[in-house]
Amino acid sequence: MLKIASLMKPVAILRSQPSGEPPAFQPLYRQIKALITQSLVTGEWRPGEPIPSEIELAGRYRVSQGTVRKAVSELAEERVLVRQQGKGTFVASYAEERSQFPFLRINPDSEPMRDLTAELLSLERVRDPVSARLLGLTSSAGVFVLKRILKINDRAACYEEIRLPAARFKGLTAGVVEHHECMLYSMYETRFGVRMLQAEERVKAVPAPREVAAALHRTPGTPMLQIERVAFTYGHEPSEVRRCYCDSQEHHYRNAITG
Repeated sequence: MLKIASLMKPVAILRSQPSGEPPAFQPLYRQIKALITQSLVTGEWRPGEPIPSEIELAGRYRVSQGTVRKAVSELAEERVLVRQQGKGTFVASYAEERSQFPFLRINPDSEPMRDLTAELLSLERVRDPVSARLLGLTSSAGVFVLKRILKINDRAACYEEIRLPAARFKGLTAGVVEHHECMLYSMYETRFGVRMLQAEERVKAVPAPREVAAALHRTPGTPMLQIERVAFTYGHEPSEVRRCYCDSQEHHYRNAITG
């Protein structure tokens, strides 16, 4: 991703096209949105921290306050930023307890979800060319593989295998994961400055592999939901690959769809 000086006029974005290709037009507020996002990518403003005021950003980028407001509003609609009345605008965060499992769609069949916890099974660094490709890495790049159990209302419900780019999560250990009580999205933010913004999933029914069945106290071959997910941070950069096996005998997948 291109690095743009903070005081450069936003029109400079249009000059970053490869030689010989015509520049793609973007409205001015979209250019400001790209510059703000670039500051999030580089970690200038981390999750939970305030960003400068609209007046300060207007001076920084040499545009009107209205242009900045439109860019910030779009980022707020996308839940990248959060406006707090009387306090300012902040980088959105999953650090609060209610957002620690932001993409989880598994619910118990016969009762409300009262408690949700996670238990670490293992963490190792490997070379996994398939996962590396999904993460936008070279085939020889290191990947962390984390395995854990999710418990809903104190019953094992999901077995997860999570793969992370080792370079981005340098210093990750089992001790770090357990210190954060397996709350991964909170850990990504507070320890590594990585915030997952969106995810793409594929769901299908599969027979439970032996290792999964043992962890969830089921017979091998028991039908389960397999959810494969790629999660993206700023700039639609893939930063997590996850495979989750969910016990569907007492749980179901639920999602809200808007059109």
